[in-house]
Amino acid sequence: MTRQHRITLLPGDGIGPEILAVTVDVLKVIGKQFDLNFEFTEALIGGAAIDATGNPLPEETLKICRNSDAVLLAAIGGYKWDNLPRHQRPETGLLGIRAGLGLFANLRPATILPQLIDASTLKREVVEGVDIMVVRELTGGIYFGQPKGIFETESGEKRGVNTMAYTESEIDRIAQIGFETAQKRRGKLCSVDKANVLDVSQLWRDRVTLMAEKYPDVELSHLYVDNAAMQLVRNPKQFDTIVTGNLFGDILSDAAAMLTGSIGMLPSASLGSDGPGLFEPVHGSAPDIAGLDKANPLAQVLSAAMMLKYGLNEPEAADQIEQAVLAVLEKGYRTGDIMSEGMTLVGCKGMGEVLINVLESLQG
Repeated sequence: MTRQHRITLLPGDGIGPEILAVTVDVLKVIGKQFDLNFEFTEALIGGAAIDATGNPLPEETLKICRNSDAVLLAAIGGYKWDNLPRHQRPETGLLGIRAGLGLFANLRPATILPQLIDASTLKREVVEGVDIMVVRELTGGIYFGQPKGIFETESGEKRGVNTMAYTESEIDRIAQIGFETAQKRRGKLCSVDKANVLDVSQLWRDRVTLMAEKYPDVELSHLYVDNAAMQLVRNPKQFDTIVTGNLFGDILSDAAAMLTGSIGMLPSASLGSDGPGLFEPVHGSAPDIAGLDKANPLAQVLSAAMMLKYGLNEPEAADQIEQAVLAVLEKGYRTGDIMSEGMTLVGCKGMGEVLINVLESLQG
């Protein structure tokens, strides 16, 4: 029997519409192969929404997302909107949709694909075999804490303020996701904080340690964030699953991403307790190459695979997409960001066509 899935598409800005178009084509093929019917609805976010409505996250967009089974976001932002007030910038729309959908857990894998190992700036022996999942708390911490803003002191000097704050319940729920993710992987969880300096981090460490009692099959370790950053570069293979707060997770997941050689290859999933998840590539909108058919759509395609796996409970379809991506890379096809000597250079559309061909051959 055909299974129905309602998907909200958020093309956003820059290369977003290009890479999302490729991904929709891939999903249509997957739908036919696995008897899935995808109902796609497109909505505005980011700069495109600002241009159309003056708001980076229109209420209508949030309503459409809430009524869907999953949300597939491409990319937001660009030079055009950089000088707008903070509350009107595209990035505010991204923070808003995370909060509006209650997406408190961000899963960002950093896996070294054998076909791209030489694209990493680190030595082969350092990165070969790296397979890390960063679980980042997404709706608390310093990005959302109050008070925040730029204030004038009694002496007339301006003072910028941001507040890092977490409650026990916020820490507990992300820790639970961290432990459960580690259980499904290799059973090792590293919690990253700054408990030697920050009171909020001491609470974080205390709660994660307490949560560990419920997961005796998971080996828990703790690292200060500065040491964790150093260890990611020195010996990344020591890590399996990392759980950390919003700010630290933002930084460490980008650092882990670059171990792979190209941020253009990495997907992510943002999940809540209920309702639709949000699935998006790690990279930005790359306005400098927008419309030039140079974008790498593979992170967006792999985000769709994460959507199928984590958001729609269609693991077989997800695996098929991942196999197709690996097969395309094995055949030597590359976009400019991952191009190397002896490979075949293709554009965004060309990569999509090769992917479709491979998917159809896998089905056969």
